[in-house]
Amino acid sequence: MCLSVPGKILKIEKSRAHADVGGFLREISLDLCPNVSIGEYVLIHAGFAIQKVDEKEAEESLALLLRMAET
Repeated sequence: MCLSVPGKILKIEKSRAHADVGGFLREISLDLCPNVSIGEYVLIHAGFAIQKVDEKEAEESLALLLRMAET
């Protein structure tokens, strides 16, 4: 089973980006999803952005993951 988490793109440098994942800063690769802009949300799996996601969907997913972590 694979799990991806949503992250908001904060900074882009060539094919790398810094993403906010629930308050944690992660450096990720944009090689699989190169058409991303600062401020957009992506799904991140194994250090790679794999697709863009809607902001509302990303925030709902992050809230659900937080609730799961609290239980």
